[in-house]
Amino acid sequence: MSRKSSDHDYNLRNMSNAIGDRWRKVNDGGERSLIKAPSNASLSSQGAVPAAAPAASTGDLERAARKQFQQDVTPAFVYVLAVFSALGGFLFGYDTGVVSGAMLLIKREMNLSFLWQEVLVSSAIAAAALSALAGGFLNGVFGRRVCILLASFIFSIGGIVMSAAPNKETLLVGRLIVGLGLGIASMTVPVYIAESSPPHLRGQLVTVNTLFITAGQLVASLVGGAFSYLRHSGWRYMLGLSMVPAVLQFLGFLFLPESPRWLVAKGLTQRARRVLSQIRGSQNIDEEYDSIKSSIEEEEKDSGGEGTVIWRMLSYPPTRRALIVGCGLQMFQQLAGINIVMYYSGTILQMSGVRDDRLAIWLLTVTAFTNFLFTLLGVWLVERVGRRRLTLGSIVGTGVSLCLLATGFLLAAQHSPAVTLHPTDPTTHNSTCNTHLSCEPCMLDPGCGFCYRDNGSAVFSSSCEPVNGASTDRAAWGRCSNVTLMTDHTYWAYNFCPTSYSWLVLLGLVFYLAFFAPGMGSMPWTVNSEIYPLWARSTGNACSAGVNWTFNVLVSLTFLHMAQYLTYYGAFFLYASLALLGFLFIYGCLPETKGRRLEEVESLFENQLCSCGASDSDEGRQVEYIRVKGSNYHLSDNDASDVE
Repeated sequence: MSRKSSDHDYNLRNMSNAIGDRWRKVNDGGERSLIKAPSNASLSSQGAVPAAAPAASTGDLERAARKQFQQDVTPAFVYVLAVFSALGGFLFGYDTGVVSGAMLLIKREMNLSFLWQEVLVSSAIAAAALSALAGGFLNGVFGRRVCILLASFIFSIGGIVMSAAPNKETLLVGRLIVGLGLGIASMTVPVYIAESSPPHLRGQLVTVNTLFITAGQLVASLVGGAFSYLRHSGWRYMLGLSMVPAVLQFLGFLFLPESPRWLVAKGLTQRARRVLSQIRGSQNIDEEYDSIKSSIEEEEKDSGGEGTVIWRMLSYPPTRRALIVGCGLQMFQQLAGINIVMYYSGTILQMSGVRDDRLAIWLLTVTAFTNFLFTLLGVWLVERVGRRRLTLGSIVGTGVSLCLLATGFLLAAQHSPAVTLHPTDPTTHNSTCNTHLSCEPCMLDPGCGFCYRDNGSAVFSSSCEPVNGASTDRAAWGRCSNVTLMTDHTYWAYNFCPTSYSWLVLLGLVFYLAFFAPGMGSMPWTVNSEIYPLWARSTGNACSAGVNWTFNVLVSLTFLHMAQYLTYYGAFFLYASLALLGFLFIYGCLPETKGRRLEEVESLFENQLCSCGASDSDEGRQVEYIRVKGSNYHLSDNDASDVE
């Protein structure tokens, strides 16, 4: 027999022995099983009942000890890396939160119309949508670390422009620059954290990015409340302070490493091993390194290597299904109305009857703190409950909370104060204000405001009057045209009506964020960082982030006009119905990725799209992967029954 034949037989014997050893571990209830731990019934049929309990207990103890060992040796450097990365989320959250309070001051100082308010809010989002799509190409060419450095630098420049803006046009330019940085960071940070985290911490560390988003919103509300007492230009400090975390992130990433998976994909294997050693501490990196390298080789074969990445993703069924799920999650996150609540929460509170700008800005702190607190709960739950169940429970609660918000506005509309006075001014022609019989239609008319007196228990001497062309904080003429002359409890209400149901709207906002934050707030980003193979990960996250920002633009750009034509309660009932559609999509299509290696998640999308959500029953199942010549083969349930 030739040497080649002997080596071939030797390898076959080794493989047979290895499979036999692993199968014996199944029958013995050992450390790992091919599919699942043997049931007592199956052991009983083999006459092994007396030994079943001790063996299973020993296996459980070994698994628990191994898991505890992994947790104990996780180096602190991994957490430092996650925190500096998540500063990108903090920037995202700060910008989202600060624009809500700043807009209350900017619209008065610059006399902004509904259209300009929507343009200033949504311009940053539109720029983020474009840069997120471009971020996929940039990530593939330059790497995750360089893209995060670029994003923080761009954001710093945008903060300077916004804080120094002399007019609304320059402010718009600053918002566009900030949006470019936000888009690149939003799709890069979750990928960088996921690729650098150990499997047992990946879900929590990626969710930390969302926690930092909510922390940024909380800090923004506190900053907004503090600077709202400045009579002029308080909004400049609100927007300008966004430079601080951007500069801090830029300096931190000068000393942080590149993603090891990106380095392996680019053939920089020695650097990849050094980075893995740095972020895994004393753990053995050989198995993980070999898994990454073999996975990349297999993916290159499976993807064909021809055409653009997006075309290869669409033509390869598992990645096509993953892309649909990832983009669908991001779409329904926005259609559930989260950034309406965050961008316009101050305006929403005013719409519900809160008269004072400062009070509305400080009330934002309540909603921002709720968002932060329940996102922290999501960080704790994600590795305990799982991504799928957490997301399903979240979107159900979100839909109910949107109905509560709508009910608050509906009750306020049904009990809207009547117009009792109809003054006229001969200099005002073709005004529709005199035709309104109550505050609700007067408020929905952008050219009108509600002038009234309030004795603490009732509204009286009310009229609907044209708004001043120079400033919306007073009427064009009459008793509400001069703020200094408004005595005897006379008030001017623009864009809101006095009502006793403001508390119900605030309660709806709090409940909305309490349900949305732990699941729908963070899981779309967490899941998207996990479900794509390495060759498609940058492009997949870029596409899903682009969908997120695109629908963000669509929703935020249309909210004020939609509220004008559908009424406020009609708009929120519409968002509640969209949340219901999101529940049906998530229930049918989202698989559970908890506890799986990134290289294993692709197998979840091998079946038809609407059957991948039925993997709840697989959560406790452990699959044994055997690497043969660079390919992943795993034994199915049927295969396992044939092993002798």
